[in-house]
Amino acid sequence: MPFVLKHGTYDNESVLVGHSAGCPLILSVLENLNVKIKGAVLVAGFIENLSKVDKEPILQKTYNWRKIKNNVENLFFINSDNDPWGCDDKAGRKMFDKLGGNLIIRHGEGHMGSDKFNQPYKKFPLLLKIIESFG
Repeated sequence: MPFVLKHGTYDNESVLVGHSAGCPLILSVLENLNVKIKGAVLVAGFIENLSKVDKEPILQKTYNWRKIKNNVENLFFINSDNDPWGCDDKAGRKMFDKLGGNLIIRHGEGHMGSDKFNQPYKKFPLLLKIIESFG
């Protein structure tokens, strides 16, 4: 996360997009910004350990939800109801309950980009539509 903060440029026109483990990273970045960005889209994201055995190294123990919410103008969560890794509609709901914004549940989309499940997304029209809606 320090690398992303140090080497990124963030302003009121910035839009962050993350997939899977990139989503907790974006939440950490949002928590540490000193500027409100245009938007963030978290695809197949999560805020709790996905495995009962392993700890997710990208997750923080706690988040400052108020600061995260105040640092982003538009916030979207896109999760599928059958994500095999646990980044499912329930994980999306947990993020939405903490931050508000917009929750989109896709049906039967799995992890939305997992080669293992033969889902190599070459195009994601919904994502482009959301980003374009930020103006």
